[in-house]
Amino acid sequence: MVTALIRYVLRHDPAENLWIMALAGVVCALYLVTALLANREHTRSPWVIVLVATSSVLVLLAPSFAWCSFGLFFLCRKSLQGIAGYLAGGLTILAAALSWFIFSGGTDIVMLLGPLAIGAMLTVVFAQMEQDAAEQRRLNEEISSAQLKLAASERRAGIIAERERVAREIHDTVTQSLASSILLLEAAHRKWPAESAQDEVRQAGDLIRNNLSETRRLVHDLASPAVDTGPLPEVLRDAAAAYVPHVQLHVVGTAREVLPEVRHALLRVVQSAAANVKLHATAEQATVTIGFLQDTVTLDIHDNGRGFDPEQISAPSESGGYGLRAMKQRVEQLGGEFSVESTPGAGTIVAAQIPSEENIS
Repeated sequence: MVTALIRYVLRHDPAENLWIMALAGVVCALYLVTALLANREHTRSPWVIVLVATSSVLVLLAPSFAWCSFGLFFLCRKSLQGIAGYLAGGLTILAAALSWFIFSGGTDIVMLLGPLAIGAMLTVVFAQMEQDAAEQRRLNEEISSAQLKLAASERRAGIIAERERVAREIHDTVTQSLASSILLLEAAHRKWPAESAQDEVRQAGDLIRNNLSETRRLVHDLASPAVDTGPLPEVLRDAAAAYVPHVQLHVVGTAREVLPEVRHALLRVVQSAAANVKLHATAEQATVTIGFLQDTVTLDIHDNGRGFDPEQISAPSESGGYGLRAMKQRVEQLGGEFSVESTPGAGTIVAAQIPSEENIS
């Protein structure tokens, strides 16, 4: 605009310069206002219409200003949507083309067709840019929507996983201990007042006290102190002995420290398996074997009880059915493998294999 104004002033007398300079100032002011209001949908349209009309008059009166029409073209397309934007941009370019054609004395058709061709090309390019931008916005919205859905799904999955974890903790500690206490009390009731009945009552009391302590720990942080202290083989032997007093322990390899979550999982598996031995197996012998291999830690709990058919495990219900499923979930969540081998009348082997510390990410 400044360059065009200087060119016009140098080529015309002062009387003509005054009116053109004033009109150019009005166009600049309208352009500034329209540019500032370009992102306000309800206020920009009237200003754009006035700007296009005023600039068209300026361009027709002074062809030197026709070059400013190309900048105005993009402002029209930015400020107006749809057919209104096409019309405003087209009128701006048409005014420039007519101005140059008149300036040539009406003899140079290129002065008329050239700007129109450039305007048509700019229209196509700008339309494609708008289409690409709209598609990019659509994709961004889809990505944002997918991310929100994923976050909601992860929250739901986290809630479900936490519920399952708490259910496993309660089953492997509180439920199993209470079930064992009930068995002891029932046996004592049948034998009372024999001395053996009194021993069973004392054992039941010990289990209930341990159960109360364990429940308090669960309420506090769902963690067992035994996971954090003592050699792992001794921890597992003591956990099994709470349910099967004469359990035997075998250690394969050299005992070493493992991750706390691995210790916790092994402890809960032993507790749950030993409780099952007491509740269901009527076994005379039970053995816990822990193996420290190069890449994994293995655990086997074997009993010579009455056994069962693993394919006939009942679905979880209020009466039970969570134990083996909880053990399997614990082991597999740490990248391990879990299996149960049993035959009616031939005992049971519960086996777990979990990657060692250096192999868990």
